[in-house]
Amino acid sequence: MSDPLGTRPAPGPDQPPVPVRLVTFNTHHGVGDDGRHDLPRLATVLAAADADLICLQEVDRHFGGRSEDVDQALLLSRALDMQLAWGPAIDEPRRDEGLRRQYGNALLSRLPILISDVHPLPGSGEPRSALRTMVELDGAALWVTTTHLSTRSPEERAEQIAAIAQLHTEPMETGVLVGDFNADPRAPELAPLTGRFTDAWELAPDREDRAGWRFWQARRGGTHPARRPHRRIDQVWVSPGVGVTRAHVLDAAGASDHLPLVVDLEVRSGV
Repeated sequence: MSDPLGTRPAPGPDQPPVPVRLVTFNTHHGVGDDGRHDLPRLATVLAAADADLICLQEVDRHFGGRSEDVDQALLLSRALDMQLAWGPAIDEPRRDEGLRRQYGNALLSRLPILISDVHPLPGSGEPRSALRTMVELDGAALWVTTTHLSTRSPEERAEQIAAIAQLHTEPMETGVLVGDFNADPRAPELAPLTGRFTDAWELAPDREDRAGWRFWQARRGGTHPARRPHRRIDQVWVSPGVGVTRAHVLDAAGASDHLPLVVDLEVRSGV
């Protein structure tokens, strides 16, 4: 709301932190655990999260029959009325004039996207990338890097993590790193993150997951596989200047083979 009298305090370190709700979700190109491609179902799950930032992995754009050859990133951004930043990992020409066959990471944002760039990651096999964006907050800015690491080996993931860490230089210190890491947060290959980031799940005072009757897995934050989640491979890592008030795993209504992770952040004003 506008402040015609100019009585609103100027942004700065003495002002309250800015709340931001973030979701990270590996969408399995919109194909649920029932084997059906159902983008409206996926959009419904995302809308229910009521997030400011939605970080998606395994998104197709005109990729082929498995996702009905649609532009998933664009359709989701329109359905949710959010800005879109796109980071392909696979980007190949097609016979169709003007179209490319793409697959990768996407950021959907209610907040203004100021900067967006894509960084290919080292490794063999399926190409991987990191999508780095900066979004504008009220009195602050936040760097958001979305990625999907290799399944091939810990050594390959370690190389990818080293490359991603280089993206967060000193002027970009306030930020979050999110995505499908294909490793436990305590895995040795993710250790380089702990010097500059903190695992948001461990930081959150309020946590809830979908362990259900499997009480021995309760509050562990499992997101994969969706039907019996016991692996916490979908993660949010936060830098200094970013607090966490809550983290919870949502029911995805069968929309993917993963479950979405929702994290409520507080970003220090004036950073």
